[in-house]
Amino acid sequence: MNIEPTFREQLIDAGILIPLGVDGVWGRNGVFEAICAGLEHAISEAGLNDAPEVMRFPPAMPQDYFEKSGYMKNFPHFAGTIHSFDGDERGQHKLLGQMARGEPWMEQQQPAGLVLTPAACYSVYPTLARRGPLANVGALVDVYCWCFRHEPSLEPTRFQFFRMREFVRVGTVAQVMAFREDWVARGKVFATSLGIPFEVDIANDPFFGRGGKLMADSQREQALKFELLVPINEGAGPTACMSFNYHMTHFGETWDMRTEDGEVAHTACIGFGIERLALAMLRHHGFDLDLWPVDVRAFMGFGTKVSKSVGSVDAVEA
Repeated sequence: MNIEPTFREQLIDAGILIPLGVDGVWGRNGVFEAICAGLEHAISEAGLNDAPEVMRFPPAMPQDYFEKSGYMKNFPHFAGTIHSFDGDERGQHKLLGQMARGEPWMEQQQPAGLVLTPAACYSVYPTLARRGPLANVGALVDVYCWCFRHEPSLEPTRFQFFRMREFVRVGTVAQVMAFREDWVARGKVFATSLGIPFEVDIANDPFFGRGGKLMADSQREQALKFELLVPINEGAGPTACMSFNYHMTHFGETWDMRTEDGEVAHTACIGFGIERLALAMLRHHGFDLDLWPVDVRAFMGFGTKVSKSVGSVDAVEA
């Protein structure tokens, strides 16, 4: 009996995902990167008329930012810290011997003062807070970052390292809620333009520990989080590819962000999971980008031809 390969197996067989021997850590080929570039183009176009301030951050953030954010209180199981060698030549000799013998060798690795970034927006809030009170119109930021969450899985949609693009709104409760409501509608239009099936539903974050369920229930009851869900993995529920989040005054209080009249600022963010959206496109449009619907290709800024060898996109007639 022939067994149809899973979506993950198809991606690997096609060379689109490159296994590296650790669950959830993948290399990507040129076709995958072409899709990601197309998604970046489409996201930029979708937010262009809003004239957001652009911020781009590295995949690591200062440890003090991370500690102050409260991430370890809610998601310690996802966090990744950065350590580096802090010994002398004798220590290096010992370390190399330990490695050669297959022994533990991390004892001389010390914290580097950096933590792998878990969410793109986390560096935005202290950056805005340093500027002082917000202008009357508040702030709107277009932010992009490589992120990390320690969530090893065989599901191709659960990357441990992934790209997150966000629009972050900071201001009064009215400004922030209007922004999120607007983007729930715009997110549906965006997904429709990508030609993928979806649904939008209320959601919660995967909080840690015994108190996590109470926090998740509260988040759902207050409708603080919605997700745009797309069927991708066979035999599993749909995958969250976009999120629409209202944080109330959490980050405003954490970083002492104030509105023009001195009130604590409210925040919201709209998140695009680049890798997940790329996989959704591959799942529903196939692996040959040249055969994708013309309107979808145009929406992503593709020309008439995508090189199958490197995934480059021609922007003009071939």
